[in-house]
Amino acid sequence: MKWILAKYKQYQEVIAYLFWGVVTTVVNIGIFIFLKRFTGWNYQVDNAIAWFISVVVAFISNKAFVFKSQSASLGQTAREFLSFTGGRVATLLIESVILWVGISLLHGNDVIVKIIDNVVVVIINYFWSKWAVFNNKAK
Repeated sequence: MKWILAKYKQYQEVIAYLFWGVVTTVVNIGIFIFLKRFTGWNYQVDNAIAWFISVVVAFISNKAFVFKSQSASLGQTAREFLSFTGGRVATLLIESVILWVGISLLHGNDVIVKIIDNVVVVIINYFWSKWAVFNNKAK
């Protein structure tokens, strides 16, 4: 039992990130599917709206529950949010390319392509958040 607790403590941040990453991914894909099925908009528009909502969910959960960032001021929180969003904009571009290749060029299933793109993006976003956004050593 001690070994399990020690391993949990050692990997607590990664476990929390995976949990909240799944929550954020479900929000992202759920909104994408909803918009795709009920609006008739272009899939890139659906993706941008799903991205925006999931970025807000991800910032709040990453700040509070994953990296446990304790901002000393509103300015620090704003800097974290801008850095967080900046990294997410970069991965939004990656997402858009993956969706375009998978859906428009390869004619893949939009939901399957969206799931694949989320796997790639979650990995990139973890390292961006850990090293650039919520890195308390850099502050």
